[in-house]
Amino acid sequence: MSATSVASPAAGGVVVPFDPVRALQHMLYRTAKADPGRRFHALGDKIIRSDVLGRAWIQVYRNKGASGIDRITVDQVKEYGVTRLLDELASELREGRYRPLPARRVLIPKPGTTERRPLSIPAVRDRIVQAATKIVLEPIFEADMLDCSFGFRPKRSAHDGLQVLVDEAWRGRRWVVETDIANCFEAIPHERLMQAIEERVCDQSVLKLLRVMLRAGVMTDGVTRRQVTGTPQGGVLSPMLANVYLHQIDRVWDIREHGVLVRYADDVVIMCRTRQQAEDALAHVTGLLTELGLTPKASKTRIVHLTEGGEGLDFLGFHHRWVRSQGRTGTKGIAFLARWPSNKAMTHARDRIRELTDRRLLRLSVGVIVGNVNRFLRGWAGYFRYGNSARMFTKIRHHALMRLVGVIAKRHQRSRAYGRSVVMFSSDDQLGLVSLDGIVYAPRPFRAWRVKPNAGGERPR
Repeated sequence: MSATSVASPAAGGVVVPFDPVRALQHMLYRTAKADPGRRFHALGDKIIRSDVLGRAWIQVYRNKGASGIDRITVDQVKEYGVTRLLDELASELREGRYRPLPARRVLIPKPGTTERRPLSIPAVRDRIVQAATKIVLEPIFEADMLDCSFGFRPKRSAHDGLQVLVDEAWRGRRWVVETDIANCFEAIPHERLMQAIEERVCDQSVLKLLRVMLRAGVMTDGVTRRQVTGTPQGGVLSPMLANVYLHQIDRVWDIREHGVLVRYADDVVIMCRTRQQAEDALAHVTGLLTELGLTPKASKTRIVHLTEGGEGLDFLGFHHRWVRSQGRTGTKGIAFLARWPSNKAMTHARDRIRELTDRRLLRLSVGVIVGNVNRFLRGWAGYFRYGNSARMFTKIRHHALMRLVGVIAKRHQRSRAYGRSVVMFSSDDQLGLVSLDGIVYAPRPFRAWRVKPNAGGERPR
C-alpha cells in the first residue's frame, strides 16, 4: 500500500487516496471540538500550503463565475499558469504583501420580486485566497456551530432545516415567528465580527489577512467604497463569516423559554407552543439582533398560527401550511404541515422557462431549447420534490409545454394550433420534455427527508 493511500472501513476496506487537505481539516475540527476555549495561533502557514491553495483553485475553477474589476477570468488564469499564480499568491501572503482588489458590485434580480440584490464579485486571485482561508478556518468554527443553524455549512442543507419545521409542528409548536435580517451581509460591523473571530483565532497574520479582505471595499461605476460594515455577498468567505457572527444568537438561545430556533443564514423561523411565547421570542430575537447592530426586516417579520384553514408562511422557497388529509368515508383525516413551492418560486420558474424559450432563441434547434429547459426543470424539481409539490409540478410542466408549443408555431410561422399538434400528437415524447410525474416525496415527522433506494434499487413511495 502506498504512502498516499489508506484502507477505509467506511468504504468496505477499499483503498482510497489519502487527502492531506481533508486530513488537515479533520485535525483542526477535532482539536477545536476537544477544547472549546482554545485559540489557534499557527494557521497562516497552513493557508499558504501548496495543497491548500491548489484545492482552493479547484473550487474556484469549478464554480467558474464572472471576473472581478481586473476582468481576468478563470480561463485566462489557466493560460497564465495556475502554479505560477499560486506561487505568487503564496509569496505575497508569506511576506505580508497581499492586498485584495475591490470587488465588482452588480445588482441581480431577486426571484419572484422586483427587488435587486447587491452582489460583489472579487477578482479570481482574491477568490482563491478567500477559498484557502475558508478551508483552514471553517473546521475550527464548525466545531462550535449548533444544530439550529443550517445555511452554508458542510453536510447541512435547507431540507434539514425544513424537516425541523415538520417535526416541531407535529409536536405542537404551531405558533411561528418568521423574520429576515435586514441587509445582513452588508450590515455586520467589522470590528464586532473580528472580535467574534478572535475568540478562536489569535494568529496575527490571519487576523490581518481577514481585515484587509473586509476593508477591500467594492467598486460601483468606477468608484471604490470602503465601509466599516459588511461581508459583501458574492465573496467565498462571506457566508462563513456571517455564520460566525450570527452564532452569537444561536449560543444564547433557550429552546424551553423561547421555542425552537431554525436559522438559515439570515432567514429565521422560531417554532413556539403559544402566542405569548411567540411574542416573547420575537422580542427576544429583536433585542439580540439590536445588540449585534442588526435589525429584522419589518416587511418579513410576523407571527403566524399554523392552524387548519389558516394562513401559512414562506420559508426557504416553500410555502408551509397546516392542512388535513382526506380520510376514508366517515373518518377524519390526519392534520399535518404540508409544503409546496411558494408563489415566488413558481413565478421564478415560469420566468426562467420564458427566458429559455424566448423568441430571440428561435435560431437554436428545438433539441437545444428543450435540453436547456430540461436542465432547469431537473434542478428546480430536484429541490422542490421533497414536499407536497405534485400539483405545482403539473402546472410548471404544462407551462413549459405551452412555451414549446409557441416555439414550434413561431419557427414555422404557423398558428398555435399547429404547434400544439406537433408537440402533443406528432411527437411520441412531447419533444423530449422531461416528465415531473412520480418524483415527489412528501415529508413525514421524525423521518429522514432523504429518500434512500431499497434493495431493488427503487425509491419507496
